[in-house]
Amino acid sequence: MDTRFPFVDWFRNSSPYINAHRGRTFVILIEGEAMARGRGEQLIQDLALLHTLGVRLVVVFGIRPQVEQALNEAGIEPRRHDGRWVADEAIMACVERVAAEQRLWLEARLSLGLPNTPLHGVELTAVSGNLVMAKPLGVREGVDYDHSGEVRRVRVSAVQGLLDRGSLVLLPPLGFSSTGEVFDLDAAEVAQHAAMALAADKLILLGEAAGLYDENGALQRQLTPAEAEPLLSQIEPGCEQARHIAAACAAARHGVARTHLLSWQDHDALLGELFTRDGVGTMITRHRYEQLRPAELGDIAGLLELLEPLERRGMLVPRSRERLEHEIDDYLVIERDGMIIGCAALHCFDETQMGELACVAIHVDYRGGARGSLLLSGIERRARRLGLGALFVLTTHTAHWFVEHGFRPSDIDSLPTLRRDTYNHARKSKILVKPLS
Repeated sequence: MDTRFPFVDWFRNSSPYINAHRGRTFVILIEGEAMARGRGEQLIQDLALLHTLGVRLVVVFGIRPQVEQALNEAGIEPRRHDGRWVADEAIMACVERVAAEQRLWLEARLSLGLPNTPLHGVELTAVSGNLVMAKPLGVREGVDYDHSGEVRRVRVSAVQGLLDRGSLVLLPPLGFSSTGEVFDLDAAEVAQHAAMALAADKLILLGEAAGLYDENGALQRQLTPAEAEPLLSQIEPGCEQARHIAAACAAARHGVARTHLLSWQDHDALLGELFTRDGVGTMITRHRYEQLRPAELGDIAGLLELLEPLERRGMLVPRSRERLEHEIDDYLVIERDGMIIGCAALHCFDETQMGELACVAIHVDYRGGARGSLLLSGIERRARRLGLGALFVLTTHTAHWFVEHGFRPSDIDSLPTLRRDTYNHARKSKILVKPLS
């Protein structure tokens, strides 16, 4: 049914994610360019919304463009090596001043609560402090990095205590040593280590790029660290995207469930990634967000929901819950973030060493990709493991697809006896067979 308010449907569909995110810990990096380009206000509103929905937030903020501007105004030309500047005393003075100014600006905006503002009525306490311990980079390849450092550790108990009290934790790209020194840190590295130390549910990196793209310019929705890391050889070392890929992959390998690469230039990116099934950027996760796997009894409700529209249109023979429960071991499913979006079954006829490929279905919102081929490949692998020599399929609507995938038209005499006896002549299904040799 159409609605006068399209956002209502979106809000209804987002409810599973609202429930899933409540009480979870997110580490979010906002690069300094976002603030420099005027995107800070919108992002702060989104952060406040997440806070009101019960998300535990650790926000890391970058300051590179602001520091570069301050250095230019002071007539200071920094020395750079491998994407990092050598932070001498003059540069550190700018870094510390800019970090303090940026932190104060963020705290002020997070305190905004006037009646005509989106943060009206939101009680949000933002806290920062000496929460990241650091050590100097030292001398590398003959270059003394002076006050440029790297993360030694994050004070987990202190951060957890602040989150437990309902505070939003702000982490600048600065670290402190046991000798009382302050070090300039890479903001992406701070976010990575914070997410790893806190065992965060998500690490979200907001940079200039909308995500990672393949050689054809298509946005990659999901990658494993092994798939993403080779991209580092194709981009400039030390650039923002290189730092984000490295941080995301490291976090994914060390227990952070999901890491996300998003663009601060997209006003809807943060909420769109968190409250829609497909998201808007690139997610890097150690385990596949969308996976092909054997069906389980817990999938019955999802299978019924997937199959019902196709059964109603006459494309599939209706299957009862009892039948699905009885045959569940025959099914493979494609699961996407907890939703069953595809399935196929293999029913074996051992006396003829044939198998029936049945109930091939893809959710209407996820057609047009290679999921049907993925299901067919999975069924073929299972059939070969079972020693079957051929697959057959009965179809009324999609014979051409099966022909394109190696099936050939046949007749009722090619079917196993049991299947021949139960053939529904009223449906006039076309019979196709594919040898597996």
